[in-house]
Amino acid sequence: MMMMMMMMMMVCWWSLMVVTGVLLFRLIQVYETVWKKPKRIRSTLSKQGIGGPTPAFLYGNVKEIQNMESESVLMVNKSEDEDEDGKTIQAISHHHWVRSTFPYLQRWTFDYGPMYMFSTGSQQHLYLSQPELIKELKLHKSLELGKPSYLSKALEPMLGNGIIKANGHQWAHQRRLIAPEFFLHKVKGMIGLMEECTMAMVKTWEIRLIESQGGVADLMIDQDLRSLSADIISRACFGSSYSQGKNIFAKLRVMQEAMSKPSLLFGLPNLKFLPTKSNREIWRLKREVEELILKVVKDRQEESQKDTGIYGKDLLEMILESAATDTELQKSTHDTHRFIVDNCKNIYFAGYETTALAASWTLMLLALYPEWQQRVRAEIVHNWGDKNLHQTSASIDLDKLRQLKTLTMVIQESLRLYAPSLVVAREAFADIKLGNLVVPKGIHIWNSIPALHRDPENWGSDANEFKPDRFAGGISEACKYPQAYVPFGYGSRLCVGQTFALIELKIILSILVSNFSFSLSPKYRHSPVYKMLLMPQHGMRLLVKKV
Repeated sequence: MMMMMMMMMMVCWWSLMVVTGVLLFRLIQVYETVWKKPKRIRSTLSKQGIGGPTPAFLYGNVKEIQNMESESVLMVNKSEDEDEDGKTIQAISHHHWVRSTFPYLQRWTFDYGPMYMFSTGSQQHLYLSQPELIKELKLHKSLELGKPSYLSKALEPMLGNGIIKANGHQWAHQRRLIAPEFFLHKVKGMIGLMEECTMAMVKTWEIRLIESQGGVADLMIDQDLRSLSADIISRACFGSSYSQGKNIFAKLRVMQEAMSKPSLLFGLPNLKFLPTKSNREIWRLKREVEELILKVVKDRQEESQKDTGIYGKDLLEMILESAATDTELQKSTHDTHRFIVDNCKNIYFAGYETTALAASWTLMLLALYPEWQQRVRAEIVHNWGDKNLHQTSASIDLDKLRQLKTLTMVIQESLRLYAPSLVVAREAFADIKLGNLVVPKGIHIWNSIPALHRDPENWGSDANEFKPDRFAGGISEACKYPQAYVPFGYGSRLCVGQTFALIELKIILSILVSNFSFSLSPKYRHSPVYKMLLMPQHGMRLLVKKV
């Protein structure tokens, strides 16, 4: 009996020791995360003369951020109430909306200059806007600089651990696989497909114009452009028509709406692990999107087994081949499925939304500046000939696209003022040097694209104006520091689909402008907002008329 009691006491004592050890380990982890690491990072930057708003214990600058966001929402709502009569906006400002997007970055830049640090809980951030430091970031190709790891976790339902958010060797492997599919020689082979899809939309618009009064239709063009871009990416990269992938796009868009919160972007405290109504919706959409993608994959694998040869070597085929031959992935069916699904989600999301938005903003600008719209149309007539404007197919090729210098300038200026992405984010996974600046491990580096693209010291006093001819000599001569022009990001994490997107944009815009004229709808309300990308809050309503 005594022996049994002693054994029970020993078990209890060892259990207590284990629990105490675990608790002590957790406390050390919390101390390291909440206090020691942030203090080290801030001390390293402070010693180099970098200041910023004073953080509160545990919460950092969260309260200030929330207050400024609330004030910004009130200002936007007031502005919309004043314009609710729906009259056509006669003078659209290309910079006022920037103040309501991440207003704390604007305020702190005014208070602390072009470089400062701030905090969101345990996350420490460094804001940079000097062109010379952006140049250093562009040149930094090491895997020690990647996407913020906390952001990858927050965006996991949407993007998983695909090429957009992955880091280190996993990202490098995915880039080696995916990037070659978007090289110029591959994209050249997709031009006919892009043209065919766009001409199908032209026919749809022509029918709407016939049915409209006076031959003018008031269209929500961003919806049609989104469908067009989705059709192109589906057929070019996955060998399927939009009809097969439309459910995937629709569900990704709903998920994007649900996750479009600035608090997610900067790592503010959130309750993503709790079964709230919003989280349950996101989890459901994630599950359904992945099931749909696996259905596409299964259909492809069945066709491949039949050896019909109808698809060829598209991106999906390359992803499947890589998954089948990668020794690390082959250790787990789950890892294989994750690799396939995550990268498909990345291509579906990034491949259609950004291009559709870029085309929408560009057409809005051409509607607002009819003289530039006419210059683009006249250039197409001059270079391609009048006979090509209204044919079912104009047989576009790369040489013809290179002739469109004016359209190229318009696209570049549109991407300067209305780039779909609003921020560039990096995390330092080791201490790195940017010029004379030592950037400590664990810091999150932020660049505001609207701020870089509107800096009057770089672009001149007309930085907020639409002036495509500033790009007449190319990007290198458009401003003092061309490295500060970053619509597709920079460095090794430059968007792999940049070439594909620019060619797709030129094809879509050249066909649409040569077939239709555009003007602002009386119902158009200019309200760009951040929803993971820069989107027209009330849609892009334009009046469309046959040329």
